[in-house]
Amino acid sequence: MSDYPRLELIALTAGYGDVPIVHDFSTRLASGSITTLIGGNGAGKSTLLRAIFGSNRWFSGQVILAGEAIEHLAPSERLTRGIGFVPQGRCNFPQMSVAENLKMGCYTLPGRSHRDAIARVTAQFPLLIRKWSELAGNLSGGEQQVLETAMVLLSAPQVLLLDEPSLGLSPKMQNDVFAEVRKIAAGGVTVLVVEQNVHGALLVSDTAIVMELGRKFLEGPAADVRVDPRIREAYLGGNIKETVAQ
Repeated sequence: MSDYPRLELIALTAGYGDVPIVHDFSTRLASGSITTLIGGNGAGKSTLLRAIFGSNRWFSGQVILAGEAIEHLAPSERLTRGIGFVPQGRCNFPQMSVAENLKMGCYTLPGRSHRDAIARVTAQFPLLIRKWSELAGNLSGGEQQVLETAMVLLSAPQVLLLDEPSLGLSPKMQNDVFAEVRKIAAGGVTVLVVEQNVHGALLVSDTAIVMELGRKFLEGPAADVRVDPRIREAYLGGNIKETVAQ
């Protein structure tokens, strides 16, 4: 994992309408790292992801991708520059097959590269081949999460933003999601994740950032944050088992 910041936020302030939600947020995320955002409801975690992707209002500050300021770019331009976003909730085409969803995910790519991109993500997620002809809406929640992540990975992003990827999934499927996040980061992608299963996310993360009222309250190595008494009491429920899929 390189020390070079793949993504850097400098005093970023963003929100909706005339109301800033995230205030003066700064951080540096290295290539191939996994960072988990922690905070209660309304802390600004999802708003921060949307601000990085450009889908809410920017007030001030900078979003720097691989040394280039992109805060003035539209989401479509940020996507083509290398930022992928899997939002919370289902975001596939439920009445279309897995194959058709993957083809839709290639819409920003040159036509000649579609086949190679689909081959790459189906090699990474063999489940998609097994479900190739099934309607996306008939897949389980975990299977739909895999499909939606694969659709974003088709564009080979440098940075992957994940908003609650394990929400509503069984414990086993949650572990499977975290294992896949590890694999994605191992391929050099920088991952920033908001996750309700804080413990599971911290076990696979390099860094943790705690947000309160739209501001950064604490940032540090995930292993240290996981044992911080304040964090354990607020978000981890005291004594917890140190287990996760390898």
